Amino acid sequence: MTVAFWCVLIALCLPYLCTSVAKFGSGRFNLRHNHDPRAFLDKLEGWPRRAHAAQMNSFEILPAFIAAVLIADVVGNAEQVTQDVLAVLFITSRLLFIICYLADWAALRSVVWFVGVGLIISFFVVSA
Repeated sequence: MTVAFWCVLIALCLPYLCTSVAKFGSGRFNLRHNHDPRAFLDKLEGWPRRAHAAQMNSFEILPAFIAAVLIADVVGNAEQVTQDVLAVLFITSRLLFIICYLADWAALRSVVWFVGVGLIISFFVVSA
């Protein structure tokens, strides 16, 4: 299995990392909240709420990243090392994005988000 494919697995796990930070970082989550966790998450404030928002954004960008990795692999025009580097850079950008979200660095978070989208586009460019 390629590094890029392993990065897909990591990207799949990142939203769950964010929701764990949101739920357990609030210090208020317990098993009774598990009956309606969305209502619980909607009431959060501060950095736990931002962790929840990072979770939602991580789910939103996931299909584009998975498609980019799979399409680049199927087309096969890009060297595997190029695909692997792009995937690692994307995961790095997502980790930085999550850190920026938690720290409430809104402007930097937007820049990092655009870098991540640019990396997704790069998969298509190098595969053309």
